[in-house]
Amino acid sequence: MTVDTILKELESYASDDTKRVLLRHGAREPFFGVKVQDLKKIVKKIKTNHELSLQLFATGNSDAMYLAGLIADTSKISKNELNTWAENAYWYYLSEYAVAWVAAESRYGLELALEWIKSPRENIASAGWATLSNYIALKPDDELDINLYSKLLDSVEKEIHHAQNRVRYTMNGFVIAVGTSIKALTKKATEISKRIGKVTVNVGNTSCKVPLATEYIQKVIARGAIGKKKKYARC
Repeated sequence: MTVDTILKELESYASDDTKRVLLRHGAREPFFGVKVQDLKKIVKKIKTNHELSLQLFATGNSDAMYLAGLIADTSKISKNELNTWAENAYWYYLSEYAVAWVAAESRYGLELALEWIKSPRENIASAGWATLSNYIALKPDDELDINLYSKLLDSVEKEIHHAQNRVRYTMNGFVIAVGTSIKALTKKATEISKRIGKVTVNVGNTSCKVPLATEYIQKVIARGAIGKKKKYARC
């Protein structure tokens, strides 16, 4: 398949209702408003394709950019390419999901995440925290630097209420990810989440809510699922 044929197929799945919802969440033209379940129909045809993923992301079409994340070859994508994606992922659907998923599965996940969280640009910093959350959900605890994540929890506690809007959201997600994915830090993440309390994020004209980290971690504890790892970040 070529970029042109894919764009035509994306257009065939266009949904006015989906487009209205995505516009409220931050998407902007050009895009068609394609449901994720329809994007996955195209993924089944393409499977993994590095060059095509780069071309699709470069279109600037949000549907195509998200699809690029789903078909990206994480074994081939370069650090420079991931940086380009992070810079151009203009809303959270792309920065905190498509880009963060691919980055976390790549060999540059931790390296880039630690660089991105220092960025003054909201979309890049939020991508960094989201990448960290996905990275620790993939890696066995014995491959993680527990001291590093402990220090990052401390940083989140100090900075979260003063951070940029979407960065607050992904920092909160990071506390949840640490508390549920790293057994050695579940207690600390829980204590910090209590001190942080409710995190206020402007989600615009949407029904989205910011999960309360304390409650989320406790629910995972109750299920006996603390430390359970994922095979893939992308879903």
